[in-house]
Amino acid sequence: MSELPAAVLFCCNWNSIRSPMAEAILKHLHNRKVFVDSVGVRKGEIDPFAVAAMDEIGIDLGKHRCKTFADLEDSSFDVIVSLSPEAQHRAVDMVRVMSCEVEFWNVFDPTAIEGGREARLDAYRQVRDDLIKRIKARFPVSGAPKV
Repeated sequence: MSELPAAVLFCCNWNSIRSPMAEAILKHLHNRKVFVDSVGVRKGEIDPFAVAAMDEIGIDLGKHRCKTFADLEDSSFDVIVSLSPEAQHRAVDMVRVMSCEVEFWNVFDPTAIEGGREARLDAYRQVRDDLIKRIKARFPVSGAPKV
């Protein structure tokens, strides 16, 4: 797993939290050496808590444009990482006609947490930190990590 793939797609349910976070983290860590995109099964809106959690580590998600599998301009990926069971099913359907590795990372949906702003933001931070750990393990960074 030491060699980086040329193109990675992250997918989740709405492309509003987990997959845009993962896309931005991988782009940040590898300085765009890898083509990275993200989609959702359905089209959502970028979640303000996701934007806030990523802002804390210096990554801007504010301009992310949510999209679906149907919105993909290119479907040539080496690795598709699905972050929810529903997205996993859609990814498996997509690769029936292409040679591509599909991985399932069951990442917690932070919208399930209720409570005040800080409790909810903590859930998004946990998702962000979990994604950073998984991405660094799967797509290793040579040299000092930036995140």
